[in-house]
Amino acid sequence: MPRWTPLLVGVTALWAASTAQAGSFDLNLGNNAIELNLAAPIAEGIAIGAGVLHSEYREDATMLHGQIMGVERNRRMDIGVGARWTQFNTDYGNGGGLGLGGYGYVYLPNAPAVSVGGYGFFTPSVATSGKLDDSFLAGARMRYDFTPTVDGYVGYRRMTADFDDQRSSRTLDNSVHVGVNLRF
Repeated sequence: MPRWTPLLVGVTALWAASTAQAGSFDLNLGNNAIELNLAAPIAEGIAIGAGVLHSEYREDATMLHGQIMGVERNRRMDIGVGARWTQFNTDYGNGGGLGLGGYGYVYLPNAPAVSVGGYGFFTPSVATSGKLDDSFLAGARMRYDFTPTVDGYVGYRRMTADFDDQRSSRTLDNSVHVGVNLRF
């Protein structure tokens, strides 16, 4: 199977699963990674989402995720907290797990189109399957709202995971990236 097949399958599945309600389409690119995320509200203050990250940081790694989050967005902040299932297909091992985490951004008072913040998810070994023991994802971004429905950003992301039969935690992605988020 070509190494981009999981990414293309994931993108197609995410696009087919997206709803006609207001949601978002987020794409970012780094030197060694590409990530696509889709999200849509299912009720006031609750959103579901799915995404795929393919990284060639050291070895090939593709991570698919689905999540449900409590969300709040206004002129001062953009926050979300919830649960995420992540499925790993890597050269180090395969498996999945349920993690908790979220994101938070604040808009700068003197530059209301600029927001800064970050995100993180932790999956403990008690909530994993397959060869995955645990995983951790963390990132930071600075975003600029070009229009009410389009923002661009620069960010940094680091994803690590422990797999059975590996001596230590493996860094699956460690990258600076640029991206665009479209809200519809």
